[in-house]
Amino acid sequence: MRTIVFFLEEPSAKEMLQGVLHRILPDEIFVRYVVFQGKQDLEKNLKIKLRAWTLPNCSFVIMRDQDSGDCKVIKETLANICEKAGKKGVLIRIACHELESFYLGDLAAVEKGLDLKGIEKRQQQRKFRDPDLLTNPSEEMFKLTNNIYDKVSGSRAIAPYLAIESNFSKSFNTLISGIKNLI
Repeated sequence: MRTIVFFLEEPSAKEMLQGVLHRILPDEIFVRYVVFQGKQDLEKNLKIKLRAWTLPNCSFVIMRDQDSGDCKVIKETLANICEKAGKKGVLIRIACHELESFYLGDLAAVEKGLDLKGIEKRQQQRKFRDPDLLTNPSEEMFKLTNNIYDKVSGSRAIAPYLAIESNFSKSFNTLISGIKNLI
């Protein structure tokens, strides 16, 4: 059996993936999640976790937020950690700027998942046509939903409705295509 192991910055990323992966992965792929408590915890402990992973037939995916950092520098740092751990071919994906960009890229999913009205029609507003450019997507989600959105429960509610093929977030699309390429 083949396994994909996701190393994640935060619990909300796990919730998002659980709502999406069953729609793109074949049943014979097993998924495991290693959830860290923030990006510093991820970077500090990733090497140890990767080195300790001895289960055969595993592919690894690391996902973290860009926040205010430089995507290329973050990806290079994570790639160096993987190399030092002796793991090659690790898929590294950065959410630009935060995971909430994925949700802002599919306002129909936000509307359905949070049972709100009138949000989907805002997708054609300039800022929601390219949500990866927003510097604080989580703040935008709170405003858009009148503070109904919560990072973990909101991710759990929205993710099952995220469109796999038509999200306006380029970083979401890059994550999905990378996972599809793994299989």
